[in-house]
Amino acid sequence: MTNIGLAQASNNFVYASMFTLFLATIFFAIYYSAGRSKVAATKQLVNSAGEVITERGISKTRGEQEPGVKYANIAMSLTWLAAGILLVGVILRGLWAGRVPWGNMYEFSITSALGILAVFLVWSIKRDLRWLGIFITIPALLTLGMATTVLYTEAAQLVPALKSYWLVIHVLAAIICGGAFTVAAATAGLSLISDKGWITKIPSRDRLEKLTHRIVAFSFPLWTFAVVAGAIWAENAWGRYWGWDPKETWAFITWVVYAAYLHARSTAGWKHQKASVIALVGWLAFLINYFGVNIFVNSLHSYAGV
Repeated sequence: MTNIGLAQASNNFVYASMFTLFLATIFFAIYYSAGRSKVAATKQLVNSAGEVITERGISKTRGEQEPGVKYANIAMSLTWLAAGILLVGVILRGLWAGRVPWGNMYEFSITSALGILAVFLVWSIKRDLRWLGIFITIPALLTLGMATTVLYTEAAQLVPALKSYWLVIHVLAAIICGGAFTVAAATAGLSLISDKGWITKIPSRDRLEKLTHRIVAFSFPLWTFAVVAGAIWAENAWGRYWGWDPKETWAFITWVVYAAYLHARSTAGWKHQKASVIALVGWLAFLINYFGVNIFVNSLHSYAGV
């Protein structure tokens, strides 16, 4: 296949993944609108009367299907399909460019959308996360929409500073963290409204807070590694480890906010909603580092290609 053919194929797969994600979002929405029973994200138990018991109490009898569950299953299948299609699109982009496919903001964005889906789907293997699906497909869909409409650029040779194996190590860690931070933001945001009664299929606030903490506890060491790897890469590229470049500054701010979140979770007076707010602030700092710095700020890290 020629380079032009690879480019067009990659674009087609990205568009196909967007359409599939759109369908998944619709089916998740139908699932939410079907019935009012709440779904717990923990293992269910059955009492002597044959009733299913969750962390919120008796929810339904054995053999009774949760309202709309078939739509949630369809949505999950479509999400898996969308992730597979997008993976092919990312790989074809890399083959076209002749390098890892994150040399500009378009490539980083489509790979980040894949990271969001990957974190969610891998996590869903061990847990029933159908209740979380719509809050993952929408951010992934918006990321792809931004990539294809605003950030799209043709593949080009890397600038000298990016021609390093640290591009693979540093950026891959950041992509995984971005996916995990987005999932954590979803659970943190839901924990703030779980007692309002607006959404009926999410777990309890306590459970959502525990899920948020676990995700951040996983991603924080990886983000720390990404920051350190970036500093090492900076020394190789520019002869200094740290220069308070806007990208470096916001990466550090993001690290500080998530460190504050983990500290808040271990401090009695800052548990529950206050800690969830900090988790959302951390995600906002990550988004500023992701979009704002690359697009609107002129810095050594301005490789947006837009």
